[in-house]
Amino acid sequence: MTKIDKSLLQESEQFVTKLLSKEIPEGLVYHTEDHSRYVVAAIKEIGKEEGLSEEELTLTMICGWFHDAGYSRSLDDHEAESVKIAVEFLENKGVADSYIKQVEDSIMATTIPQAPKDKISAVLCDADMYHVSSPDYGEYANLLREEHKISKNINRTKREFDILSYVFFTNHHFHTNYGKEVLQKKKEMTMENLQEKIEKKADKPDKKVKKLNKEIEKLNGKLEQKKGYSRGVESMFRLTARNQINLSAIADNKSNILITVNTLILSITLTVLVSRFAEYPNIIIPSLVFIATSLITIILAILSTRPQISSGRFSEDDIKKKSVNLLFFGNFYNMDLKEYDWALREMMKEDDYLYSTMIKDQYALGKVLAKKYKLIRLSFNFFMFGLIITVITFVLSFLNF
Repeated sequence: MTKIDKSLLQESEQFVTKLLSKEIPEGLVYHTEDHSRYVVAAIKEIGKEEGLSEEELTLTMICGWFHDAGYSRSLDDHEAESVKIAVEFLENKGVADSYIKQVEDSIMATTIPQAPKDKISAVLCDADMYHVSSPDYGEYANLLREEHKISKNINRTKREFDILSYVFFTNHHFHTNYGKEVLQKKKEMTMENLQEKIEKKADKPDKKVKKLNKEIEKLNGKLEQKKGYSRGVESMFRLTARNQINLSAIADNKSNILITVNTLILSITLTVLVSRFAEYPNIIIPSLVFIATSLITIILAILSTRPQISSGRFSEDDIKKKSVNLLFFGNFYNMDLKEYDWALREMMKEDDYLYSTMIKDQYALGKVLAKKYKLIRLSFNFFMFGLIITVITFVLSFLNF
């Protein structure tokens, strides 16, 4: 298992700098290798002040190198692409899953609005926004404005960009103690400079300013929205579903074994022993016990694997009440595609409805599994005790004979 050390950090740096130098799209003048290097340097400063261990600091610096690597693939949702690149690289290096999970969560925490869950992701988030506390913020702002103009075709004046920056600063906050105590004061100085620049150019409001005010309101609305469920929740659902499916497959295999074995026993018993009843009357009772044991075991095993489905239909009222599980085929297999498409889209509009449905699905799978395993346990117990009783009756019948 690869250790989190300076060697891995150097390999990460070489990989990302090579990636950004060769595959970065034209027009990205801010999110470049220099920005990643700047963030890593900020991580080193903030991490030491926050008391990160050497391993934690190294892991955070690795996150810093990869956090914007996704720009090499996509300008939209680059954090998710950055995670894919980082995971692939670290898995190839043999890094433990726990470290890879930390890298995933930390990079995704940099998504605006930032929402770090631990100290490592908090340090990364504050380092990513370190430039807002820099006396050279004006230079970084010009690069970012130019990047928006070239890569996203968003052409804003300096004043427009300053207003949006001021709104963003108002909603932004640092997450580490160092950020709150040191960087926040520097950010406030930057905000004062921005406010002065904005007020100097606020003489003649025009159509562009009105349009910009609308954009500011939209931006404020987006920044005030609560962040949805984390990737950890999605991973939990995915892992639970996979485990339940595996357990169901194991249960079905056990049932198949019981059915196969007892079917063979019944065939042999009926063809060999029954024909000898007249010749050996003392084997009648043990044979009947054995036959009954195998038959009941087969019945219980079949019951554990026998599927049960509902009517396969739901109503519009069910969707409005959010009472139907649209992830289970038994609830929709008799519906038209158009009706099912509508219902599924209604569910996807609300995260709470979607996650509630996933919870219901997991619960239903668990109930089915419980029934399967109860029947399989009962069939194994019946088979075991049936064998014991058969042997006992067989011995007693010969002793009495």
